[in-house]
Amino acid sequence: MTQHSRKPQAGPYRARDGVILGVCKGLARHLDCSPFWLRMIALVLLFTTGVGPAVVLYVLAAVLMKPEPLVPFDSEEEEEFYTSYTASRRMALQRLKRVYDRLDARIRRMESVVTARDYDWERRFDGGTSSP
Repeated sequence: MTQHSRKPQAGPYRARDGVILGVCKGLARHLDCSPFWLRMIALVLLFTTGVGPAVVLYVLAAVLMKPEPLVPFDSEEEEEFYTSYTASRRMALQRLKRVYDRLDARIRRMESVVTARDYDWERRFDGGTSSP
């Protein structure tokens, strides 16, 4: 697997190559420390507080943390879209629909010009009179 250069991220992400849901490795990357020590802290919490609270806390962290992007972001717009998609899929779908609607309107305008009756006559007369 290729490693991409990591730039500072807005918040902690769950690592895709983590052991169990990627929480400890994702936090370690965010805090710039070794995942080993965070895993040891998680194990100590597991044995000192009991299995229930530690597991609930770990699963809660896994649910609240966004998954790490597959590739690094090239622009702020890509990062904003990823953040909006992971925060609210409905909002991201509405954004995609707005982009699609604008593109559809542009295509309809182009079609209306190309399929207009005047365009057809101009093409016929321009094509027939000009010779190479």
